[in-house]
Amino acid sequence: MSARSVYTPGLYYGLTFLGSYAIWLVAYYLQAQGAPSAPLVGMSGMLVPFVISLIMIVRSGNPALRKDFVNRLVNLGLIQPRMLPAFFLIPLTIVVAIFLSLPFGGSPEQLRLAEGFSFSTGAVPVLLFLVLAACFEELGWRGYGFESLQSRYTYLTASLIFGLLWSIWHIPLIVAEGQYANELWQQNIWFALNYFVAFIPLGVIVSWICIKSGKSILAAVLVHFLLNIAQETFAVAQTTKCIQTLVLVVVAIGIVAYDQELFRSKAHLDLGEGHALSPAAAQEKGATSDASTP
Repeated sequence: MSARSVYTPGLYYGLTFLGSYAIWLVAYYLQAQGAPSAPLVGMSGMLVPFVISLIMIVRSGNPALRKDFVNRLVNLGLIQPRMLPAFFLIPLTIVVAIFLSLPFGGSPEQLRLAEGFSFSTGAVPVLLFLVLAACFEELGWRGYGFESLQSRYTYLTASLIFGLLWSIWHIPLIVAEGQYANELWQQNIWFALNYFVAFIPLGVIVSWICIKSGKSILAAVLVHFLLNIAQETFAVAQTTKCIQTLVLVVVAIGIVAYDQELFRSKAHLDLGEGHALSPAAAQEKGATSDASTP
């Protein structure tokens, strides 16, 4: 069974977008009616990527796919110690952007810790929201979503497509009162546009860290959470966040240039059935095949 036949990215992303958008539409209606349950209903939309991922893995009828998901979820050994510094790469881009903003009138006060969060989630604590967002999104994106894309494309193409889809998935948050995207939209349309553009280089960076960490879902969750919390840690001006997006683009390009063999390789497309196995099992299968080749 080939990787293409195991994964169906069109169906996954179609159902994920449809499910999330439908739930958020209900949440917006409840919000307009002043219902206190609106934030909780809205948060449930974050569950959709994971729920659809789980359904598609279970219904695939592929035991190797299920085993691979569990392994990538619980196996801490997939995360190599040498990759741990890369987990702080995205938070570091904020600090770099702040220093780059200084010659253009940016304030050094941006380096101070923020006094509060930049958005509200009703009765739900924002910190809990950030944790849950990282967990539920990555359980879906890395559990099935990105895997389905890279079953058809090189890692570079899959990362770029994922970043674009990740951005589009967040678009409905523009009309959600209290949400970060909504606050940006009310301030300045260019700030909101910058928010969505940033997802594309972020998609490349997060995907690279995850791939280099044995496709560990836990690694992706941690990187996503550090991304979320770093954006809320410093009192960063929106103009500086625009600079940060440029820094992210440079970092993403640098990563692709540094590891271009990985990003351009089509070897994972030729793994066939082994692609549905865990990284270690797939590697073992590849080694066995090489050994048997005269």
